[in-house]
Amino acid sequence: MSVSLIITTYNRPDALFLVLRSILCQTKLPDEVIIADDGSNNTTKNCIDNFKKLSKIKIIHSWQDDKGFRAAKSRNKAIAKSSCDYIVIVDGDMILHSRFVEDHVNHAEHGFFVQGSRVLLSKDKTKQTLVDKDIKFYFFSKGLKNRKNSLYSSFLASIFKQKKMYLKSVRACNMGFFKKDSIDINGFNNDIEGWGREDSEFTNRLFNNGIYCKVIHFNIIQFHLWHENSTRTHLTLNDSILQSTIDGKLKWCNSGLNKYL
Repeated sequence: MSVSLIITTYNRPDALFLVLRSILCQTKLPDEVIIADDGSNNTTKNCIDNFKKLSKIKIIHSWQDDKGFRAAKSRNKAIAKSSCDYIVIVDGDMILHSRFVEDHVNHAEHGFFVQGSRVLLSKDKTKQTLVDKDIKFYFFSKGLKNRKNSLYSSFLASIFKQKKMYLKSVRACNMGFFKKDSIDINGFNNDIEGWGREDSEFTNRLFNNGIYCKVIHFNIIQFHLWHENSTRTHLTLNDSILQSTIDGKLKWCNSGLNKYL
């Protein structure tokens, strides 16, 4: 099974650099890495170009004009560029556990999308990490806010995995799905702009199309660098789009992935 790792980013090259470094430490490398860039400046481009020199992995820089927070469109454009069977989506401030990609592959299952877990780094720990560039974290590392999520155990993962069809705790910052499943629902909804609900609306249409969620604990771990909260100015509108999808049991969005395929 071939794997595309899609990384969303916007003008945070210092964090993106650490995420890209964590890819080189993977026990199983993705077949390609696609950076879904929501309009960053040339500093991010330079970061990606430098990574290309270090890596033998196929690297694609998918860039769109900076017209505000448009994660849905950016992800759709990246998915359209993917040549692989399976898509793993992460954010550009998520440092990956060394077995991250391998875990996603091991837990992939037809009829499901996979949700991994994240460990939140404190503000001080994030500042320190960006300076010393140490991307190895352990259960007893200082500055981990939800420490239990850093515990790695395949045995515990097999016991505590959940299969569900509801939206709570579903986030696209650590999600794996078959590319065909995303095509079948027309990907993310381009009409959702600004922070919030693009992942919930996407996963709700997966549910409506018979694709369940598999939640994995103690595997598929990532470490989230601290940042200020994004503005919620579009949240009311995005909530209404999500509610329409829920009420109408929609499987398809009119403005989605097919615009870029």
